[in-house]
Amino acid sequence: MTTSHGARPRGLTIWFTGLSGAGKTTLNDAVSESLRAKGYAVESLDGDVLRHNLWKDLGFSKQDRDENIRRIGFVAHLLSKNGIIVLVSAISPYRAARDEVRARIGDFIEIYVNAPLNICEQRDRKGLYRKARSGELTGFTGVDDPYEAPLHPELECHTDRETVTESVEKITRYLEARLASTAGA
Repeated sequence: MTTSHGARPRGLTIWFTGLSGAGKTTLNDAVSESLRAKGYAVESLDGDVLRHNLWKDLGFSKQDRDENIRRIGFVAHLLSKNGIIVLVSAISPYRAARDEVRARIGDFIEIYVNAPLNICEQRDRKGLYRKARSGELTGFTGVDDPYEAPLHPELECHTDRETVTESVEKITRYLEARLASTAGA
């Protein structure tokens, strides 16, 4: 998609953060599909996929989790500065790491995908919460490692109370207004 001047529109990064099972990837995929259907250049980055394929060297210590977020943020920055709308779904448990990425990228939208821990545990398709509760898995965000919720996200989706459609509509309305306001910038 190009602007009326023939230049690529400014890219931006949409960062979905929340507990495992909150619905980050579900919302990312649905928003991505909606934006692509409208002709936007979109790329989705999933924290689990990137960790599995690109940086298997990282563990789950705080230092490694922060480095994981820095690396995802670096890729998102490269894409967004080239006119791509980048959607990132990553737990990103620590506020300071998210703030660091926000400062690097600049045009950054934080979406807190908020679901209570008990709901996330019910949705747990991979059995990770069960393993964390039984002690098979340690350092699991929300169980024995903290999740620092955003203090001032641009949007918050309560996936225990909103349908996927309602959350996606809320996000796309916000994005279209944001993109319209930056089109001339």
